[in-house]
Amino acid sequence: MAEALFTWAFPLATPFWALMILAPKWRWTARIMASPWVPLLPLVCYFGLVLPHFGEWGRAMLRPDLGVLQTLLATPWGAGLVWAHLIAFDLFIARWMYLEARSLKISPWIVSPILALTIFLSPFGLVVFLVVRSVRIRSLA
Repeated sequence: MAEALFTWAFPLATPFWALMILAPKWRWTARIMASPWVPLLPLVCYFGLVLPHFGEWGRAMLRPDLGVLQTLLATPWGAGLVWAHLIAFDLFIARWMYLEARSLKISPWIVSPILALTIFLSPFGLVVFLVVRSVRIRSLA
């Protein structure tokens, strides 16, 4: 089951990424991305992986220890759990970036490549977006 949930985490998020990157001005993209529930599908994978191991995972989170965490992440369910978490959180951040860019009228020609970067290297994508956002806000002042 862990392998299946790992395998499905990204494909469940892919349609949302495609809408934001490939069809950012389509009216249905804006309507869909307005929902706070967008990251829910990859979170289904997360919950499917964490619930059977909730006690074990909870203990590790309450008393973080590198060795314990390393051991848990070496398991199929632990690696899948973190993967689903990353996919959902990256989608959450991307959704915010998409909505923020629309509200600030930042061109999709700028935002779409940043979103593509965010898929693979979300911390870099977020920092690049924050720089673009800051420049845009200053230009509006």
